[in-house]
Amino acid sequence: MAEVEEDFPLFPLGLVALPFELVSLHIFEERYKTMIGTCLERESEFGILWLSDDGLRDVGCALVVEEVAHRYEDGRMNVACRGTRPFRVLERVEHLPYPAGRIEWLDDKDEEPDPGTLRAAHAAYAELVEQATDEPADPEELASMGAYAMAATVDFGLDAKQGLLDLRSENARLRLVTRLFRAALKRLDFVERAQARARSNGKVRFG
Repeated sequence: MAEVEEDFPLFPLGLVALPFELVSLHIFEERYKTMIGTCLERESEFGILWLSDDGLRDVGCALVVEEVAHRYEDGRMNVACRGTRPFRVLERVEHLPYPAGRIEWLDDKDEEPDPGTLRAAHAAYAELVEQATDEPADPEELASMGAYAMAATVDFGLDAKQGLLDLRSENARLRLVTRLFRAALKRLDFVERAQARARSNGKVRFG
């Protein structure tokens, strides 16, 4: 049975966070100053929920504040946060000075990553890293990375990131990130070819 937590701080935002992802936030509203201050004092997590055009999603990612980069005299803060684990909101609560809810922590299916699926994801990620940075991925670091860890370093669209959060199977997430990495590689390849054509004749030709 999933573990439930009461009065969990919630931060609706126009972004999706993933476990392992580093997220920088500027905290300026009074309720969120209070929320982050409470989390710092208790060394506890808060959750980011995507406030999309279709409304507030109920599956989000918890984060911890790793560093307060700057405090302003009026109480505003720049904070660096790290994603930890996914959760689902069961109901909202209104008795705290900041948004909060009753949540359940989301566990994955009891399964081992399929070796072939994992190899394909690592290969696609390594190729993307090398093409985007001109540096090879570190083999030891890559070997320890699952779907969330790899995806946390790539700027996917919000729908894709929410899709990863919604999945409760690591193998399903690995298959999804492999498709996303390959799509990103195609876009990078197109941009490089377009830039080369532009340098050669001043025009970008499609087709």
